[in-house]
Formats: sequence, structure tokens, C-alpha cells
Amino acid sequence: MRVQPFQQVVGAAEEGGFDLPALIPQVYLHYDPYTRRNGKQSGALPRRRMDFLLLAPDRSRIVIEVDGVQHYGRPNPPDEKGRTTHTAVPRLYAEMVAEDRRLRLAGYEIYRFGGWELTTPGGQQILDAFFTELLARHQKPAV
Repeated sequence: MRVQPFQQVVGAAEEGGFDLPALIPQVYLHYDPYTRRNGKQSGALPRRRMDFLLLAPDRSRIVIEVDGVQHYGRPNPPDEKGRTTHTAVPRLYAEMVAEDRRLRLAGYEIYRFGGWELTTPGGQQILDAFFTELLARHQKPAV
């Protein structure tokens, strides 16, 4: 993905700002301070954290998730060589896709990447192609 020079970015931002996408990491869809007071959790409700939220020029809200094995499996005890494997847990996967449906109905687009695919030698090309196509699709509409 081609990065614009800083002056072009600043100039576009001064002219309205909505022509530029905003990629925000670790966004909480809902944060309830009352859950912190009772000590049961940190205040962030489960399954409400997005890895990234992209606010597109056409005002679309796009969730980008990078899923590691913890999204669909639980670790097994280490083997004799100290390696840890994981066992798939269908309930974890079902919870994840149920949340995806809820977010879609709330107006979000959701794109998931397997963490493994981004660690391969072609990971950068996967991301470049994805963001190029995604941002071409979500340009600010002509008035």
C-alpha cells in the first residue's frame, strides 16, 4: 500500500478530514465501568474488543480481527519436548461467529485474518492487496 507524504495527509485532513481512513487499534464496542466496581472483570465486556476498527471515507465501520489459536482452541499440556498443541473447541468458534453476526446487524463489516497467514512470507502482500481493495471499495461518495 502506498503511503502518502505527510503534507498531503495534513492537507486532506484540513479540508474536511473524512477523505482519510482512520485505523484504530484495540477498540471496545462497549465499556461498562460498573463491571469494574464489582471486581468481576476489568470493565471491558467479553467479546466486545475489536483488534482494529477502520473508519472509512464513506463512513463505513469496518472491524478487522487477527485470530490466533486462542479464538478456536484450548492448549493441551506440553508434550515430552515441551511443545504445546491445541484442541479445537467448537463452543469458542460458535461464540465468535455469533458475535460477528451481532456486529453485522449493528452495521459493522467484519474481516478476519488467521494469525498464521500473516506470519507467512506472503503476509505483507496479503495485507497490501486487502487494504488496496477495501479502500478502493470504500471511497467517499461523490456529491
